[in-house]
Amino acid sequence: MDINQEALISELTFKAVRSSGSGGQHVNKVATKVELFFDVMASKVLEEDEKQRVLEALSNRVNKGQVLLLYSDDSRSQFKNKNLVIQKFLNLIEEALEAQKERVPTKIPKGVKKKRLQDKRKQSEKKSFRKPPSLN
Repeated sequence: MDINQEALISELTFKAVRSSGSGGQHVNKVATKVELFFDVMASKVLEEDEKQRVLEALSNRVNKGQVLLLYSDDSRSQFKNKNLVIQKFLNLIEEALEAQKERVPTKIPKGVKKKRLQDKRKQSEKKSFRKPPSLN
């Protein structure tokens, strides 16, 4: 699927928040964590079937309002985090829109079936030899 990345990026909403975790004074006063919001159903770039595929593929990342939420707090730089989260978003969308190959079920070869039945027969004979003889 070839999508217009610039148009898709223009539909994104960003929010900078304070990162969690250790980092001393810097982390307490600088909003370096970047949250990305993408309203899937309001997108003008994606077609209806593409929107459905994105919602299905990324259902664990989409909230009830059908807004995709991603974040990045890997770097101490807000600019780097924004670029990282945009790249993550584009990769996820590309994966979600990739057409799935239809699985063609394979047939079990006759030789494999025959060998399995022979092995079962051998095992059965082995077990039957362990039984005490019947006196009938």
